[in-house]
Amino acid sequence: MAAALGGLVAVLESYRGRDRVIRALGYGCQLAGGALAATRAAPAGLPGSLLAVSAQLSHCRTVLRLFDDLAMLSYSRGYGLGPKDEDALVRWLSVLANLADQLYYPCEHVAWAADAGVVGASSRRWWALSTGLWALSLLLGAVRSLRILFQLRRKLRQHKGKSSPLSQKKMKAQVKAEVLSIISSLADLCNAINWLPPGFLWAEQFPPWLVGLFGTISSLIGIYQASAGGNSGAV
Repeated sequence: MAAALGGLVAVLESYRGRDRVIRALGYGCQLAGGALAATRAAPAGLPGSLLAVSAQLSHCRTVLRLFDDLAMLSYSRGYGLGPKDEDALVRWLSVLANLADQLYYPCEHVAWAADAGVVGASSRRWWALSTGLWALSLLLGAVRSLRILFQLRRKLRQHKGKSSPLSQKKMKAQVKAEVLSIISSLADLCNAINWLPPGFLWAEQFPPWLVGLFGTISSLIGIYQASAGGNSGAV
């Protein structure tokens, strides 16, 4: 019990760990509130309270992301054009995803500032632009993971019975990580498209519980990947 509590405290003391917990709680509240509200147009009572908590947690994450630009810039500069020994398609997909992520933050900041009355601009177009950049990043990330997954599966077939059990186990773990990344990216992509202006695919068609479901799936995968030593950039 003490070890579990200490682990939770350690997670909450780090920015990324706290963000993952807030994200999971926010989407979990939206899933529960939306499911309990069913078809009610104006949820009240417990469903309304859960949806209100979800909205506040989402706003909290938006404010905290005001300070993420430099961290993203540092990561993008560190990656550059990618390692020379990495697959060329994987490298360029990563570079484009990093560029989309880098542009996402200032667009979201302007949208937030417009909603808060800090700047005199229409927030709707900036929210649409930031969401579009997030969707692009997710799509590029999913394609990148698919490319890596195909490469890993080809290596497993080529080295079947030739490589050591440890090497085989390591590649299978990588395959599992990429599959989870694809599921997480596609779940978030479904929500990103839903938040785009109406008229594009299923934009603004999801009920709150479905948004909460997709967000909860990607959040739990992110927490699992982090605990297993992986990495998730889910927004």
